[in-house]
Amino acid sequence: MVENLPVAVIGAGPIGLAAAAHLLERGLDPIIFEAGPSAGSAIEQWRHIRLFSPWRFNLDAAAVRLLEPTGWESPRLTALPYGGELVDKYLSPLAAHPAVASRLQTGARVTAVTRAGLDKTHVRDRDTTPFMVRVEHADGEVRDYTVSAVIDASGTWSTRNPLGTSGLPAIGEVRASDRISSPLPDVSGRDRASFAGRRVLVVGAGHSAANTLINLAELARTEPETRILWAIRGASPEKVYGGGDADGLPARGQLGSRLRRLVDAGTIELHTSFGINSLVDSEHDVTVSSGDGRSVVTDVVVPCTGFRPDLDMLRELRLNLDSAVEAPTELGPLIDPEFHSCGTVPPHGAKVLAHPEKDFYIVGMKSYGRAPTFLLATGYEQVRSVAAALGGDQAAADTVHLGLPETGVCSSDAGTSCDVPAAVQSSEGEQSGGCCSAPEPVLIGIPTGLAHGRSGANLD
Repeated sequence: MVENLPVAVIGAGPIGLAAAAHLLERGLDPIIFEAGPSAGSAIEQWRHIRLFSPWRFNLDAAAVRLLEPTGWESPRLTALPYGGELVDKYLSPLAAHPAVASRLQTGARVTAVTRAGLDKTHVRDRDTTPFMVRVEHADGEVRDYTVSAVIDASGTWSTRNPLGTSGLPAIGEVRASDRISSPLPDVSGRDRASFAGRRVLVVGAGHSAANTLINLAELARTEPETRILWAIRGASPEKVYGGGDADGLPARGQLGSRLRRLVDAGTIELHTSFGINSLVDSEHDVTVSSGDGRSVVTDVVVPCTGFRPDLDMLRELRLNLDSAVEAPTELGPLIDPEFHSCGTVPPHGAKVLAHPEKDFYIVGMKSYGRAPTFLLATGYEQVRSVAAALGGDQAAADTVHLGLPETGVCSSDAGTSCDVPAAVQSSEGEQSGGCCSAPEPVLIGIPTGLAHGRSGANLD
């Protein structure tokens, strides 16, 4: 690694800020670029959503060590936080810590990463040449920063999968963009006016879709003109319904059971085997058609279709990516959702995340590419190992471990979300907000806002 230059961290979400904390502990100097106006900007967009996982899986050890001397009070570790609480009680205090705040640039969108003076075709002295990070700032200024290493923790929230079935936007999808909402709208709060009394089509079959459908049903109780439509690519919704009362994870099972009752009661109009082929926008509504000629007319489409990594800004780097899930080559087979849930993904660090481009790492949800099996605790272990590698402590970098409960903290469905608490009894006997007692199941296991399926799957 080039001496006397900072390490660029792209993204100030939970994993990016954890990376900064670990780098500081190693005596390295991070410079953090956050595209949004504040730390945790992606999570701000789903602050109304409650996680399935308790606080103890959502806090990074190095970040906690940085915060504790400031008088910061840890949340109750067995409580289930909302996205807003993750920001307000953890990420905002961490971003405000002087050691982090002095190195954090918000409104700073990274548009490209390369080697200073070298495009990807040049080999000579590549490993000893500093990186150049091009950043577009909120005021329109574009600046290049020279850094010794790069940790890309930018996530995937900004690049959702399209509604079309072949990994491409459906015909007319771009033109109908004004009819398409964000992936996790606050239908009963901030975004209520966009949904109350309207026809709403939810597309997808993961926990994000289930959560939105249930919230829409609650809205319809007070706004009876609201009509709820649900389209999935698969022939049956059984996977999203889960195991019901027999599900080993109570919150997941109750979520599915409640959704099933709403469909059976006719509150939600389900369309199965509905692979979207086209959208035709008109002055008053949009017609969404499937490949077999069926169509539904709606006012709003909610795309619960998953996310994918933005690789355009890494075009000038030498990367090894799995051809299917677009994760680092060695990581891809370990996380392929055809075979793994997040509970079966082994702990991994710098060695597995490495690319031919020395001292460059993709971490967090973006490291999982299109796989939905990411877990915050996994990301924290990633950046601990990466910081150790960049600090020259190869033994610590290679010694990776991850302590999860015996039943795991994730869903086993390929298209559903991760970060679900284990169905175990709380030693403190808590009645609400703990990991064993399931609150009203309008919940979603979305640790970063990004853990949602992949293009082309029948789920989410």
